[in-house]
Amino acid sequence: MSSIEAVKNSAWQQGARDALPLLGGYIPVAISFGLIAVQSGFSALETVLISALIYAGASQFLFIAMVASGAPLWLVLVMTLLINARHLVYGPNIAPYLSNSRWWPVLMHGLTDQIFALAHTRLPQLQQKDRMGWYISAALIAWGSWIVGTAVGAVAGAEITSRWPLLGEVMPFALPALFLVLIAPRFTSLQWSLTMLVTIVVALLLKLIGMTNSAIPLAALCGVSLFYLVQAKLKAEGKIHG
Repeated sequence: MSSIEAVKNSAWQQGARDALPLLGGYIPVAISFGLIAVQSGFSALETVLISALIYAGASQFLFIAMVASGAPLWLVLVMTLLINARHLVYGPNIAPYLSNSRWWPVLMHGLTDQIFALAHTRLPQLQQKDRMGWYISAALIAWGSWIVGTAVGAVAGAEITSRWPLLGEVMPFALPALFLVLIAPRFTSLQWSLTMLVTIVVALLLKLIGMTNSAIPLAALCGVSLFYLVQAKLKAEGKIHG
């Protein structure tokens, strides 16, 4: 094997290793989606195609709920786009690490919250020639697991949850748990620790006082504001640079 092939394989293998832990969160939630979609009147094939083509997590649940309730198509499209507006933030944050390849716009179909978190950490550590191989490997594993989980839920979800009712109760918590695992390494600094803790506390308090729909965006805004306030203070004290 040539040195070029070895590097390529290494990048692909690293992408696979980084993405494999995502399956623990993706598959249970995808099974839930498959089951709910079929119960909402979609066929198993339609359900799998939604996961393969839309591939947008929470937006898929909203999509099937709105379609099942008879909402107009334009409203379904608008709401789906609004939920995915966070990608307007994701793109510029990883763009500096991408090459000028014409394939990147197509590959962005595989950019999910979790892949973004992994890419934001891993891409700066890789040489530019290795980044596409890493990204394709990680994204394909995540996408494939989501499609497989959806198919299982659509075909056998009802049987699984009727045989093991506890699974039906715990599956919705798989994705939040995965997010916690992804952000846990950030608790190594005062700046990130304060940001995460304040964001979590604010979200819980808003939820408890009944502001369910606005809890997450308002908590995120508080967290972002605190992050930059702490950063400015540390810069003023000369403890960080840049």
